[in-house]
This record gives sequence, C-alpha cells and structure tokens, in this order.
Amino acid sequence: MDLDINQYIDVFVEEAREHLQNMNDVLLELEKNSSNLELVNEIFRVAHTIKGMSGTMGFNNMANLTHEMENVLQAARSNEISINEEVVDILFECFDALDSSVNSIIEGGKESQDSNDSLIEKLWKILNKDQSNKLDGKSRSESCKLNEYTEEIIYKASMEGLNAFEIDIKLSETCMLKSARAFIIFNTLESFGEIIYSNPSVEDIEDEKFKLEFSVILITQLEKDMVFKELNQISEIESITIDHLEKGKVAAAVTAEENVEIKLESTESSNEENHKTEKNIQNRSGKVGKTVRVDIDRLDNLMNLVSELIIIKTRMDDLSGSNNGENMSEAIEYLERITTNLHDAVMKVRMVPIERVFNRFPRMVRDLAKELDKEIDLQMSGEETEVDRTVIDEIGDPLIHLIRNSIDHGIEIPSERLEHGKPEQGTVVLKSYPDGNNVVIEVEDDGKGIDYNKVKKKAIQKGIVTEREADTLSNEEIIRLLFAPGFSTSDKISDISGRGVGLDVVKSKIESINGTIEVESEPYKGTKFIIRIPLTLAIIQALLVKLDEEIFAIPLSSINEITNVDSSNIRDIQGQEIVLYRGKTLPIIRLNEILGTKPRDDNEELIVVIVRKGDKQAGLIVDNLLGQQEIVIKSLGKYLSGVKYLSGATILGNGNISLILDINSLI
Repeated sequence: MDLDINQYIDVFVEEAREHLQNMNDVLLELEKNSSNLELVNEIFRVAHTIKGMSGTMGFNNMANLTHEMENVLQAARSNEISINEEVVDILFECFDALDSSVNSIIEGGKESQDSNDSLIEKLWKILNKDQSNKLDGKSRSESCKLNEYTEEIIYKASMEGLNAFEIDIKLSETCMLKSARAFIIFNTLESFGEIIYSNPSVEDIEDEKFKLEFSVILITQLEKDMVFKELNQISEIESITIDHLEKGKVAAAVTAEENVEIKLESTESSNEENHKTEKNIQNRSGKVGKTVRVDIDRLDNLMNLVSELIIIKTRMDDLSGSNNGENMSEAIEYLERITTNLHDAVMKVRMVPIERVFNRFPRMVRDLAKELDKEIDLQMSGEETEVDRTVIDEIGDPLIHLIRNSIDHGIEIPSERLEHGKPEQGTVVLKSYPDGNNVVIEVEDDGKGIDYNKVKKKAIQKGIVTEREADTLSNEEIIRLLFAPGFSTSDKISDISGRGVGLDVVKSKIESINGTIEVESEPYKGTKFIIRIPLTLAIIQALLVKLDEEIFAIPLSSINEITNVDSSNIRDIQGQEIVLYRGKTLPIIRLNEILGTKPRDDNEELIVVIVRKGDKQAGLIVDNLLGQQEIVIKSLGKYLSGVKYLSGATILGNGNISLILDINSLI
C-alpha cells in the first residue's frame, strides 16, 4: 500500500519547528558551556529525531545532514573530539540549513534542493577523516585505488578462472533507507562470490556515511551479464556500472565496449511515481496550515459550553410557542451568560504565549554580536504572556527590526562604552506584560540614545522641516520624525539596520493590528521602544456613535474620555481646529467632514470623544452616543482594504452594518 505523505506534511512541519527551536536553544547554551555533555546529548537526541522524521517523509537532504551531525555529536559524547567554537559554529550552520529546508517545505511542499555537501564535508573534517572522495565526482581510477594485496587476489582469481568485477552502484534519489538497500545489494553479491573491496567501507555504508553511490570489487564465477541481471531485479537502484578487472589494470583502463551502464526501467517508473508525488506536494504549495496547540482542559470547557448552548436552544424553541415573556427573558439572560463564557473559552483557545516570537531572538543577537564585534547580553522576560495567534504572526518582523536597530546603532563598540564609564557588554532588554486588554512589549538598550540634533539636521536636509520649525520642536516631536517614511539618520546604508531606517514600516505594521509605538530616549543612557497591541483582533469592546443616520464604532481601547465642548471655544490655528482642554491644546476632528455625513444643525454644544494614539490625542465630534457594545470585527475584503479611516465592519443586532473607525489613521 502506497503511503500518501501529503496528509502528514502539516504535522511534520509543526514537529520539526518545535525540535529545531529546542536545538537552537540548546546550541546557545552549549556555546556558553561547551563541557556540558548533557547539552550534547540533547542536541544528539533532537538530530536523531529529525533524521527519523525527515527520512520517513522522504526529505533525504535533511536526513543525510542530521545523520552526519549525529556522527560528530556521538564523537563528542564519547570524548573523541572536544566541543569548541568552530564545532558550535558549524552546528549552527547545520541548524540554519535545516531551518531553511523546513521553510522551503512550508512554501512549496518540498525540502531545499541543496544537498549540503559543503556542510557535510566540514562535519567530516571535524572527525579528521579524509572523506573528500565521497563528495567529488570521482573518476573510475580514483574510486578504486587497488593496493598490492587486492591486485594479487585479482591475479590469483583470474588464474583460477574466476572473474573480478568493479561494480559501481547509484541508488535512486527516492531511496528512503540507503543502508538497508545497500545491505540487500551486498547480500545478493555475496551469494555470487566474495566482496574483496568496498568504497566507502562496509562500516560507513552500514552507518549511512555515503551519499547515493558506492563501489565494490567482486570475485565470482558468474559472467558480467548474469551479475547485472540479478542486480537489476533489486528496486531503488538508479544505475549499475560493471567493469572487468585484471591485475595491474585499474577500472579506467577498461575499454568502452566492456562497460555496461544501463538506466533501470524499474527506476524510471518509480521516478514517474515520485514525480507525481512531488506534483501533488507542489499543488499543496502555501497550504501548510497555521496551527495552535491547545490544552485538553480548554477543549473540554469549550465542549461543555457548546452542550449548554444546545440545551438553551431547545428550551427557547419550547418557549417560542408559549406567551410566557418572563421565562423567555430568563432564557435570554442564560443565553447571554453562555455566549460570554463561550467567547472567553474560544479566546483562550486562540491564545499562544509570546515566547513563540521571542524564541528566535537569542540566536539573532548572538550572530549580530559576532558580526559587529560587540558584546551583547539579551535579557528576556514575560515570555509566558499570551496573545492572539494572529497577533503573533504580525509582531515578529517589527521586533526583529527594533532589536537589530538597537544592536547596530544603539549600543556602542566596547572601547566607546568604556570611555563613557559603561561595561564593555551592552544590554538589550526584551520584555512583555499584559496591561488590561492590551499586551505591552518593550525593547530597551543601554546604548548612546537618540541624537536629537542629528535627527533635526537630517530632517532639515531632507526638507521635512525648515530650520525655523526645527528650533521649536520638542524632543517628543523630534522622535516622531524618526517614523517619517524613508527617514534615516545613518550616513551610510547598513545591511543590518540604521536608527530610523524602516521605522515607518515598523510603525505601519504595528498600527495595522491596532497597536501603537512610543519611544523614550536619553542621550548616552539608552533608548526604549514601547509597543502596545490588543490581546485579540477578533472581538473587541467598542463605543457606538451616530453621525447623521449612520452608526460607527470606535474601539474602546483608543478612547480616553467623552466630554462636551462649546462650539464657541473652538479656534482655528493655521487650518487646524483646536480647543483648550485641561490646560492643553486638543486638536478637533469633525468626523462628518471626513466621512461625508450631514452635520447637525444645533451645534452649540458638541459631543467630543477624546481618543489617543500613543502620546497624541484628538477630539472626535459626533452627533450622538449609542453606548458600549462588544463587537465582532469583520474584514472589509480586498476591494475595500485601502479605504482610509476605516479598519473593518461589524454586524449589529438588528442586522445593520456598522463601520469601525481606524483611530491610528485619523490622528
């Protein structure tokens, strides 16, 4: 029965990612404590598991690489070699190759086509074995360097009327268990006569220390055609080459007429089947699912709530035939409690620890520190903070950029730090914690901070502000310039990052998930980026407001307060309406003008909803307040995705649609 591996790819990817993350964590520990054999054992176990998984799935490049990793790790376990910086670096390279293969499987259903020859050669060199002949496209003379003893055996065999054949065998690319297939071939050949030479050695072949090819010398009574015929019946062989050997003649001297090299028909058919399998896998491109691992207790709770939902549905069906309004009201209250609990339960199912994002940063910091010759201590806390699965997918890239930014241009080189009385080792702190309906993530470094004068000069150069305007800017306003599109304080473009490079992208990415970003910086002390993101993007608390006959929703997390303002107190300053509120100027936004609705006639006393984005505030003028409500956010779809000031829509209880205002684009 053929095994359809398509159905297992999702499981493979999820498991492989988990094992690779474990390998990455342990490698980072091993780098700090190379004498800890328990860490070596753990990496060995992970490599062994990945080898078995990838071999079963037919991902041979991954299986071969992890097998060679096992050999090096086994040598370390038995104290044949010691773990040093070179070994750890090569193991990290192996991790990167495996990670790249898993990403390739996610994107296209197939592992990376790189056979990792250079990495395997590095691993062999660690073991002090000259295995280069296994990797080179070997010539016939190189593949069989016959010593005097072997040649003497061939001579004696020919004197006794026996034949000596050099047999080169190449296994099919689809062969999943190479050593087992080689064992069958050896058994078959030994039934014909005696194998006097093998390249690689029999031990290496048993340990799968070979690619797809191996050579043997066979002494036998059989003729060449008979040997070929018997070998031809073994499956998963791509080609067989048989040369007749005589004393003093290496295989390269044999004439072309004596060579037999045939592509096996059985292999062609298996290749066809493999091609179909590959095609099936490719058809799945992009369909590797997003998964969440859920505690069984949470699922049990979900099941119980659904059961109660069915019970109340039956009860309401019974009550619908009677006129007992009191019982119906009780049933509706009960239903409301169940739906609230159900919402909470589903939310918990969707929640995953932010650790999933944080896990990738220790390795990234380690590589950057080596590249820049800096000493960096990454301190992480709050990894257990849970956020919605969709938020996890979106927050990774902005955090990568901010951390790279801090290491490259925030933290100084060791000599410069010593001049300012700082320790040589710079510190990057990454922490997260819940704050009401939001999660806060902070990225803080103890570097040189933001040079406000440099930011102003660059802003003037780029024509963003005039010299006169620049002189009046506060530090907070200067920091906002960093988030202007294309703004950079770097004198040259860095491959790693630059203070300000791409910060507009970071900001827009965070705002796309209804989050905000703030910056605090102190010269020579450091910089802190504070990101606030909602716990979930699916269901939120909102304030429903009315503009003319239309109902709009404002996310409650963006609202500071609601107040009344006399229209006579509104002043127009350079085209921007403002009002003095609690000793500060508050910009006023007339929603009816932006959204194209009719303004109210009696507009002496205005209802103003004060909203915030980071440290900025604005007052939204609305016609009426309808109250707070829990709403389910629905996407506007790709055709309306570019509409300004709107982030989605929701369906109200009466079936009408209410548009949700995007506060980040309004302020």
